[in-house]
Amino acid sequence: MSGAEQLRRLPKVDRVLDHPALVELGLRRAIVHRLVVAAIERERGRVLAALELGAPLLAPVASLERIAATVRAQLDDWLSPHPRPVLNATGVLLHTNLGRAPLSTAAREAALAAAGYCELEIELDTGKRGSRLAHLSPLLACLFQAEDALVVNNGAAALLLACTALGAPTPDAAGGVALSLGQHVEIGDGFRVADMAAAGGVPIVAVGSTNRTHLRDYAAALDQPAPERVSALLWAHRSNFEQHGFVAEIELGELAKLARAHSVPLIADLGSGLVDGHDQIADPTVASYIEQGATIVSFSGDKLLGGPQAGLLAGSAAAIARCRRHPLARALRCGKLALAALHATAAAHLREGTPSLPLHTMLSANHEQLRDRALRLCAALSWPDHCVRSSFATVGGGSLPGHELASVALVPDLQSVQRSAHDAAAILRRGRIPMVGRVHAGELWLDLRTLVEVEDQVLLASLRQLS
Repeated sequence: MSGAEQLRRLPKVDRVLDHPALVELGLRRAIVHRLVVAAIERERGRVLAALELGAPLLAPVASLERIAATVRAQLDDWLSPHPRPVLNATGVLLHTNLGRAPLSTAAREAALAAAGYCELEIELDTGKRGSRLAHLSPLLACLFQAEDALVVNNGAAALLLACTALGAPTPDAAGGVALSLGQHVEIGDGFRVADMAAAGGVPIVAVGSTNRTHLRDYAAALDQPAPERVSALLWAHRSNFEQHGFVAEIELGELAKLARAHSVPLIADLGSGLVDGHDQIADPTVASYIEQGATIVSFSGDKLLGGPQAGLLAGSAAAIARCRRHPLARALRCGKLALAALHATAAAHLREGTPSLPLHTMLSANHEQLRDRALRLCAALSWPDHCVRSSFATVGGGSLPGHELASVALVPDLQSVQRSAHDAAAILRRGRIPMVGRVHAGELWLDLRTLVEVEDQVLLASLRQLS
């Protein structure tokens, strides 16, 4: 068959548009038309590429039915709610790719309640315009033992706003923020703290060396003549890696004394946002950074705070006021759903004892109880007991590098069903309720610490797909 004949076999656009599988969706014709044209052009390109190479087609020219089915699959995916819920069996509690901290029931209910009309920026008593943080800022300030607090849309935004507002030029300095080379951290997706902090136009001035930075290095940046003098100091907590060996770093409190002596703000990027100490968490709290002298602390809402994606700033009233009135604060402000969920999360931290948050439930899970549950699940699946393995979970989300939590995992015997670990992992990911595990040393590990709030029947329904 000639090339021209093969191309003539491609279906016409209008015939595909009129296919019942596409018509029954009741969608705007212009939207469907775009996808149909793209699908036909992809098929045309495949045919032309084969002709140019003088090679036979590996598959026949797509029929009308096949093109319609391809477009229908794309539309079905678009019409399905996303992001889809998944079961996290990775053993990483704050898994960035899976949405970090799962919200508590109270936070979900609060977000749903705020989804309609709500008192976002109105004072119900007076009928006048109000602040969307009127209720939340005092609560957060009290929680973190700060003079004031501000919320933006994520942790990077909080750092950007603080550095831009507080590191701007002054009568005595040209502007800039000093940061130790040892704290030039790179986070996920190749982004770097220094680049994010400088994105508002205030330069980041590197001081010290990669492994050793001394107080005199910061002092030198502050003692420069006015054109080169920095306007603020930045301390970035190394929350996603550790340094060992011939290293030196001054204490935050010592750096705070230097900042006060030069009348410049000290910005501390904590990242994780821990409220109180926890048996399983060896990370500094926001309040401890403020107590040591940080002018303002930036951190995320969806890490150790256990709430939604948000960026928080807590610290002195004067510093927060400067950030609040900066134009970036408007551009980076947080939406009503996240604010409602954050308020419910903060309220949970006010109560005595362990907060009723999924993150803390996972952190506090008893190792023996995890093992007993694993054995029960194996019995229900008719799996041998050797499928229960000791495991180690991690906090993740750029928090507590190197810190491991004793855990228990199910490791299915895949030889009996002649499947590879990667094939089994794909089956679980593509299930009605996707489950994401981890493949290690040719085996599929399903950690139960990150599944403590999932009902057994849901887990069993997913795991039976491997039989």
